[in-house]
Amino acid sequence: MNNLRVAIVTFNSPVAQSLSNIDRMIKWVKEAKKQDASVICFPEMNITGYSTGKKIYEVAEPVPGSITDAIVRTAKKEDIVILAGIAEKDKKERVYATHLVVKPNGSVETYRKLHLSPPEQNIYTAGKNIPLFEISGIKFGIQLCYDAHFPELSTQMAVNGVDVIFMPHASPRGTSDDKFRSWMRHLPARAFDNGIYILACNQTGDNNEGLNFPGISIVIGPSGEVINKDITDQEALLIADIKAEELENIRKHRMRYFLPNRRPEIY
Repeated sequence: MNNLRVAIVTFNSPVAQSLSNIDRMIKWVKEAKKQDASVICFPEMNITGYSTGKKIYEVAEPVPGSITDAIVRTAKKEDIVILAGIAEKDKKERVYATHLVVKPNGSVETYRKLHLSPPEQNIYTAGKNIPLFEISGIKFGIQLCYDAHFPELSTQMAVNGVDVIFMPHASPRGTSDDKFRSWMRHLPARAFDNGIYILACNQTGDNNEGLNFPGISIVIGPSGEVINKDITDQEALLIADIKAEELENIRKHRMRYFLPNRRPEIY
């Protein structure tokens, strides 16, 4: 396992403005690269924008498609792994909240949101798989917004060897301080209980579809402590170093690493 520098972005994502959103993403990709990040993660559905209305059917795209092609070009040009969100439409016209994992070699992998919130359930189709991804010996997973409220998902990822979980959000309503207090109720527990890093970022501002997002991004270490945060409603980039030594120290500590002592046979 190697150390890994990653970036997460608080980002404004108007609905149905995919090309413009991609153009604005490039600024943050370049900035992350300047700061030596190997991975950059954007919020849930940051490219197509997030909506629980039928308009999302008009902007949803297949994978691969023109959106994917544009992100592949950017990942290759800037030599960085890009995690970005879209509304994905499959061959049966079903729509998923999907996060792309695009690597500089042109490979494209996907995570489809598993847990749909009540307002999403009449629009989106839930994913069925729990994929994990890898870069530089670091294994990472993705959970999208509402997914983070289900601790079993994080535990399953940890059992399968995850080191980092990215949690891109499209979580509206409330102030930035409200959102920070909300996240602090459950995100540190996901990190602490499983001995992993948690990195969460949210959309911010008006999405031109009746929703306003309060922003904020946060990085939580494997001891459950906040390492870095931006709790404003402004677009922002946060840098975090995933440290192999920190993960190893937790996992070698008999009283601070809980996963090996689970008893799933009685649950």
